[in-house]
Amino acid sequence: MGDYKKLNVWIKAKNMADQIYKITEQGSFKNDFRFKDQIRASAIPVESNIAEDDELQTNKQAINFFFIAKGSTADVII
Repeated sequence: MGDYKKLNVWIKAKNMADQIYKITEQGSFKNDFRFKDQIRASAIPVESNIAEDDELQTNKQAINFFFIAKGSTADVII
């Protein structure tokens, strides 16, 4: 694999996590600490799994982590 920070999918996942952190500091999210923590925690595995695939030895392993990252997006969708 290559440098995961250059992958468009990782850049988009990081931007999504950044946006979630900003959004959850506003409005009704701001005081709903449990929901805010839950939605924030669900955003991080997406970019983390993409980054983790960069360290794996085979494309098969890397593809599995991409599918895990894709599945993690379901936790973020409201």
